[in-house]
Amino acid sequence: MRWEGRRQSQNVEDRRGGGGSPFPRQARFPFPTGRGSGRSGGRIGGPSLILIVLVALGLWVFAGINPLQLLDMVTRGDGTITTDGGQPQGSSAGGSAGAGLNDENKAFLSVVLAETEDTWGNIFKAEGADYPEPTLVLYSGYSNTACGFSSAAVGPFYCPNDRKVYIDTAFFNTLSERFGAPGDFAEAYVLAHEIGHHIQNLTGVLARYHRDRQSMSEEQGNQMSIRVELQADCYAGIWANRADRSGIVEDGDIEEAIRAASAVGDDTLQRRTQGYVVPESFNHGTAEQRARWFRVGYQSGNPDDCDTFNTARL
Repeated sequence: MRWEGRRQSQNVEDRRGGGGSPFPRQARFPFPTGRGSGRSGGRIGGPSLILIVLVALGLWVFAGINPLQLLDMVTRGDGTITTDGGQPQGSSAGGSAGAGLNDENKAFLSVVLAETEDTWGNIFKAEGADYPEPTLVLYSGYSNTACGFSSAAVGPFYCPNDRKVYIDTAFFNTLSERFGAPGDFAEAYVLAHEIGHHIQNLTGVLARYHRDRQSMSEEQGNQMSIRVELQADCYAGIWANRADRSGIVEDGDIEEAIRAASAVGDDTLQRRTQGYVVPESFNHGTAEQRARWFRVGYQSGNPDDCDTFNTARL
């Protein structure tokens, strides 16, 4: 991907090395990590959260241990607690935001964000509308958001309440080493997918999804969630189409994105983590679906072709 020397977005907030409040609030739209299922994305909640908070406060009062160190621990889907969602190497809790961390990651993501701003700004302008640009938040380990406390185990996600995309850049190591989807364009696809959720927020898709899901069964809600996620994949393809026109796409880049989309399909993740698949629990789409809808957007370049809600075959 030819990204060096291109415009970097100023809508980037670097919280790496910082912390946040542990108290959750609203739903968010996470990129799947294979650590559990459903919209929670590995969020700590209920009795586990209460217990952790009480223990953390006790350690703070009686032992002088910073409770934020304890809150680096994250909950897996099976209810066990692990620290493998903590800070990437080179980070330092309590230090200045971004100190000693890979600034090339920030520069790269800032360029990709700028490219999405150009893409969607032009698309909205053609429709006679302004494009409110989202903010990209880089964090390490954990962060507070308008959608609640987040740990790295959640994976990259979009919060509609503050119109921000949250990414712990350590996730890209996971994408490459654990999911087998390396490459800068694979990383760009992840960000473009989350920007797709921002587009859905602006167009009212997410509001309708939240409203309608209140009266749905879990299975119906999962099916609706799949349509939301596949549309975001298609919107990522729209960006890739425009990026190709701008000359930043190199040979093999689109294949990297498709490989990443397939790697985070519900069926692929479930086979990797538990050895079998439970189709009724899918909420992001299969590997085939995710790759296909990315291709639809890439080949078309027309957002109207990304209407996953008005098609029988996903």
